[in-house]
Amino acid sequence: MEVVNPICCGIDVHETQLVACLRVAHGRGKAETTTREFGTTVSELLSLQQWLAEESCPIAVVESTGVYWKPVFHVLSSTVEVLVANAQHVRQRPGKKRDVADAEWLAELLAHGLVVPSFIPPPEIRALRDLTRARVGLVQSRSQTMNRVYKVLEDTNLKFQSVMSDLFGVSGRAMLDALVAGKRDPQQLAQMARGVLRRKLPQLELALQGQFTEHHAVLVKQSLELVDVLTRQIAEIDARIELAMATMAREVELLRSIPGIDHKAANTVLGEIGRDMSRFGSDKRLASWTKLSPGNNESAGKRRSGRTGRGNKYLKRVLVQCAWAARRTDTYLGRTFRRLEARIGGKKAAVAVAHKILVIIYHVLSNGEFYDESRYDHLTERQEQRTKFRALKVLEHLGYQVELTPRAAELPEVTASPEATASPGAT
Repeated sequence: MEVVNPICCGIDVHETQLVACLRVAHGRGKAETTTREFGTTVSELLSLQQWLAEESCPIAVVESTGVYWKPVFHVLSSTVEVLVANAQHVRQRPGKKRDVADAEWLAELLAHGLVVPSFIPPPEIRALRDLTRARVGLVQSRSQTMNRVYKVLEDTNLKFQSVMSDLFGVSGRAMLDALVAGKRDPQQLAQMARGVLRRKLPQLELALQGQFTEHHAVLVKQSLELVDVLTRQIAEIDARIELAMATMAREVELLRSIPGIDHKAANTVLGEIGRDMSRFGSDKRLASWTKLSPGNNESAGKRRSGRTGRGNKYLKRVLVQCAWAARRTDTYLGRTFRRLEARIGGKKAAVAVAHKILVIIYHVLSNGEFYDESRYDHLTERQEQRTKFRALKVLEHLGYQVELTPRAAELPEVTASPEATASPGAT
C-alpha cells in the first residue's frame, strides 16, 4: 500500500497521559517506530510538541476520546497539522487493545492516508458552538424543572394548568407563588387571572380546588427558584451569543430567508457548521457528515436499510424543528413536507425536509445569495410523471377517455404541464 505520509505520529489520549508513536518510513516498505509517553499538562504537551519538531514530523492524528483530545489539539495545531479521527473509524484490531498498540495503529493508518479527519471549526465558531450547546442544555433543564411542577400539581389534584395555556405565564406564576405563600382559597387564587383568562373565572375556581399541602409548597418553591435561575442564565447566554454573532449578521440574514429558520435556529446552524462551506466540499458531503442523507446498506444486490446514522445531534435537532416550522408555510418546503407526510408519515417527512433545508443552507452560504423559491419550486421528471399518472387515473375513474397534447415547444420544459383534452365516454 502506498505511503502518503512518510513521517507521522499517532497519539492515543487519556485523561492524565498519552502515548505518542512516531513512524518514519524508509525505502522498500520498511518503517521505524518510536513510542513515548507524555502527561497531559501544558508543560508535557509542549515537550511533545518539541519532540515532533525535532523529528521533523509535519502531521499527527489523535483519536476523539471524549474531550481529552482538545488540549492536545490546541497545543500541537500551532506547529503540526493535527487530524482528529472518529473512534469508530479507526477501531483497533480485535485482541490488540493496548495503549502502545493503539498509537502504532493510528500512525499506521495515517501513514497510508486511511484517516478521515473530523470537522474542527475555527476558534470563533468553536466559541459560538460552546454557547449554543450550553443554551440547549439549560433549556432542557428548565423544561424538566417545569415538568416537575406539573407533576406535583397533578398529585394535589389542582387542574388549573389545564384551564390556562401557559402555567408559567403572568397569571399562572402569580397563582403558584400564592400557593407557595400559603393561600388556598380557590376564589382568591382565581382573581389573580389577567387578560382574557378572566373569562374563565368559574372554570378556574373549580380547577383550583385540591389538596395542596406544605410539603407540596416546598417542592414547588424549589422548582420555581430553579426555573428563575435557569431563565436568568439562558438570558446571559443569549446576550453572549448575540455578541459572538456580531460579525456574522450577513450569514444570519441569509439563513433567515429560508422558510422555517428563525434567528435562534440560524445561530445554532452557524455554530455547528460555520460559514465556510469549502470545508465540506459539496452539499452531499455536508449531508453525509450530518447524517441526514439516506444510509447505504446493500449486499448481494439487496438494499437492506436506508436509515440515517448518528450524526451531529444538535444540528439534526434544529433542522428537524425548522422542517416542522416550514410545514405551516405555503412554500416549496411546506408543500414538500405535506406531500411526503401523506405518504410516509410526519417524522420521516421531517427528516427528508431537514435534508433539503441543509442542502439549501449549503448553497445559500456558498453563493452568498438569499433563498430563491423559484430555484427549487419545480417538479423533477420523475415527479412530473407521477403527477401525470395520478391525474390520468382520476379522470379514467370518472369515466373519461383522455388524450394528452403537450404545450407549445417554446415554453421551458420544467414549467410545461400536460394539457388534457378530455372527451366523455366510458372506459
